[in-house]
Amino acid sequence: MEITPLAIPDVLLIKPRVFADERGYFFESFNAQKFKKQTGFLPDFVQDNESKSSYGVLRGLHFQRPPFAQAKLVRVVKGKVYDVAVDIRKGSSTYGQYVGAILSEENKHQLFVPRGFAHGFVVLEDNTVFAYKCDNLYSKESEGSLIYNDPTVNIDWGIPENKFIVSDKDKIGPTIQELVPFED
Repeated sequence: MEITPLAIPDVLLIKPRVFADERGYFFESFNAQKFKKQTGFLPDFVQDNESKSSYGVLRGLHFQRPPFAQAKLVRVVKGKVYDVAVDIRKGSSTYGQYVGAILSEENKHQLFVPRGFAHGFVVLEDNTVFAYKCDNLYSKESEGSLIYNDPTVNIDWGIPENKFIVSDKDKIGPTIQELVPFED
């Protein structure tokens, strides 16, 4: 597996080694030993989640506050998304900035989103299946969000906003200026 830091270096793009032939393909979606060797740390994943969505569904931007803060390893099993992480760490030099990557069934890339980031994605193909590992359990009382169309963060989601399908909850999140920064 190849692990590359993005413009915000704590967010990592992971490109697994894929073995393909006439039968199909095989790849390791996670290997603790290789991850630790390349990054110097090892998340302890305790929860796996999966969602299925149609084109235009925008989920996010979500995070969990301590003591239930979560790092995530995200990937697409079927279909395609544009995946985004926004730095909400208090005192960070990249606070309020975002990075994103196309994750798809074809490229099999993954994104490691550390604690202290709001995370979201927009679905670029119908019937997309999105899967992710979390290093802490979900807690409703600790959930937080950042509005997906914050003009200061100014995320280019890659599709027209009139195509978005957004939950009522995700339509009312605070802006980055209204947000209480994440403290670990």
